[in-house]
Amino acid sequence: MTPPAHAAHLAQLNVARLRHPLDDPRIAPFVELLDPVNAAADGSPGFVWRLVEDGAADATALRPAGEDVIVNLSVWEDQEALWDFAYRSGHLEAMRRRREWFERHVEAHLVLWWIPAGHVPTVAEAMDRLADLRAHGPSPRAFTFASSYTVAEAAGHPEAMAPNAG
Repeated sequence: MTPPAHAAHLAQLNVARLRHPLDDPRIAPFVELLDPVNAAADGSPGFVWRLVEDGAADATALRPAGEDVIVNLSVWEDQEALWDFAYRSGHLEAMRRRREWFERHVEAHLVLWWIPAGHVPTVAEAMDRLADLRAHGPSPRAFTFASSYTVAEAAGHPEAMAPNAG
């Protein structure tokens, strides 16, 4: 049986290797975009949650993937809501300029997966999904925009939506 659409949300993690430290003037234009882009995400239709460091407005100080790697982890009602924010909002300006601030990706840097509605993914869970995508390619457990899976497809694989699947 297919779960109702509201029974699942889409989690996303993306990682980016900085060309320079966040306090370097060459990164300043990116840092200046953080608050407006995060505010746009928070106000976007379909936005559910995003990772922030305790006492901070964002997660740039969290470095689970290495000292020069920043992470973005968020939850959305569905793939369309995330797509609209990523590619049809002020976020697109930051994406167009990403090569100024971040190294070119040599392996998967974005992973999507379905979670039960109400579940808040941990950074460890997100990093595990990214590692799964890198090691095994797209699956109902870890996929990308270009190789996506529906909630129904993920529901057909119990390990795909298990919060602590591994």
